[in-house]
Amino acid sequence: MTTTTAAQHTPAPETGSQGPGALPLPERAAEALVLAGGLGTIVSAFMSWTWTSDFPGDLTVYGYPAGLQIIALVAGALTLLFGLGRRHIRGLGWLNPARSANPVFLAALAAFVVTWFSALAIAIDLGGLVNLDPGAYVAAAAGLIAVLGALGLPHEGTNVKAYFTKADHIPRAALPAPWAQRVIITLCAALALVAFSYGIGIDDDDSETFIGFALLVIFAAWALNAAGLFERFSELNGRHKGFATGMAFLAAVAFPFTQSDDHNANLGVNILIFGTVALGLNIVVGLTGLLDLGYVAFLGVGAYAAALVSGSQYSSIHIQFPFWAAVLTGMAASLVFGVLIGAPTLRLRGDYLAIVTLGFGEIFRIAVNNLDGSSGPDVTNGPNGISNIPDLNLFGFNFGNAHDLGGFTIGRFANYFFLMLLFTAIVVFVFKRAADSRIGRSWVAIREDETAATAMGINGFRVKLIAFALGATLAGLAGTVSAHVTYSVVPTPYQFAGAAPPNSAFLLAAVVLGGMGTVGGPILGAVLLYLIPEKLGFLQNYELLAFGIALILLMRFRPEGIIPNRRRQLEFHETGQLDVPEDGLPAGTVGVTKAEA
Repeated sequence: MTTTTAAQHTPAPETGSQGPGALPLPERAAEALVLAGGLGTIVSAFMSWTWTSDFPGDLTVYGYPAGLQIIALVAGALTLLFGLGRRHIRGLGWLNPARSANPVFLAALAAFVVTWFSALAIAIDLGGLVNLDPGAYVAAAAGLIAVLGALGLPHEGTNVKAYFTKADHIPRAALPAPWAQRVIITLCAALALVAFSYGIGIDDDDSETFIGFALLVIFAAWALNAAGLFERFSELNGRHKGFATGMAFLAAVAFPFTQSDDHNANLGVNILIFGTVALGLNIVVGLTGLLDLGYVAFLGVGAYAAALVSGSQYSSIHIQFPFWAAVLTGMAASLVFGVLIGAPTLRLRGDYLAIVTLGFGEIFRIAVNNLDGSSGPDVTNGPNGISNIPDLNLFGFNFGNAHDLGGFTIGRFANYFFLMLLFTAIVVFVFKRAADSRIGRSWVAIREDETAATAMGINGFRVKLIAFALGATLAGLAGTVSAHVTYSVVPTPYQFAGAAPPNSAFLLAAVVLGGMGTVGGPILGAVLLYLIPEKLGFLQNYELLAFGIALILLMRFRPEGIIPNRRRQLEFHETGQLDVPEDGLPAGTVGVTKAEA
């Protein structure tokens, strides 16, 4: 953590010299435009943007921001703060330690994109520019002024593209006292909770506000990364891993208390189920390098096994296990299927293994669809599935009833959210311990080069079978909760693609999008892939097209995923900067080549 490179000691570039891509503006004038644009965006949020309340969010009130106005207000504040931070105004210099124009430009671009999107959305939805009030014009003008000012700031590089990259010379941070580091971690966890709660709380029919929120998150995260703040925060997490994990868990626990609608808690519990299954798939794909295209079948095995012993009147065996026994039954059933499928197929590699796992997924869906007593034995009730699964009752606590806790009403889905959060924590613990163990290192060796790993004495078949079985077991664990949350289990969701997530395609996309081999990557991928279709209803018929385009762009510009694993990042970027200081090289190290690593 204390090692530095020569690049870190290189002084920051002179702020008086402009790069070839900068506009011909004096630096002071450019800074003034950035600050004026940010301030103007903030002011515009307190003005009326349209005369009618027909547009979502009611943007007609002066002095009371709502909807897109709140998002523009945050974007303007970021622009103002990064603009002041570039001059290292007392107390704000930490925002832009390299005094780079890049994060200022990206923050200004966030304000520009949000305000112009808002103005265009109002004009298109309501039928013309005549529906814009003065506040919308002020917001659009302020966003444009901020971007023009940022483009006039001096920067390193030969063209405008340089504004979108991270500064080359970011100095190491002078870390505060340990207690202050913990305060920073706590505040960041609280900020993440506020952002997630706001995003998930946007009405499902208010797609305009959610798009504006998504644009703000993308460009704000881009700006923070360009300023090197993600690296510094990751270094703090590395110094206080246990505390950071605890704060993240507490922030998740606090989520249901921030929502007045239990529907949002339903989204939360389904995201946790999706994320937990993606973590299990991450063992198979991310750590071991086995392409599994039928993984969702193990979720279905766990769900059906739990449903059969749940006491439902539609269960073919008519027995009811305690929940802990139902959980073990679902996990054991998935484990057995994982071993039965893995034992004869894991001697295959690459595309051949992918085809076999894809076939297994389809075989499972077709089998449970036909086990209805007419085309096969009466086990799963065929296409009708197993319905009326009773709610859990643990130690007298009925998960189907609302409960009052400290003045807050905790609904049915919030109850299951807490239960699934506990299971997610268990899965994260298992994943981390397994990845850091001897068997985890064997998985990575198999992923990198199975032939070389076998030559070094690793039993490739046994190691891959353990990964397959463990991943299947974790999926079965999530399936037991999924069966009770949804009240029923039907064959439709357990297919490769086409149904709402989780299906195999979306699970694999969550792992690749978030970052293979990491803990946070699949969970973040699950959040994005579950929440975006839920909030953007007009994409319902184009989900696969939209996510296909997103994955293409990701593979082009960030193939290692949003939250990269260090080893994979070095593989994809020969001279790239390390965004996430995980195990290995010191945080804050920049300009490290693959050979040097």
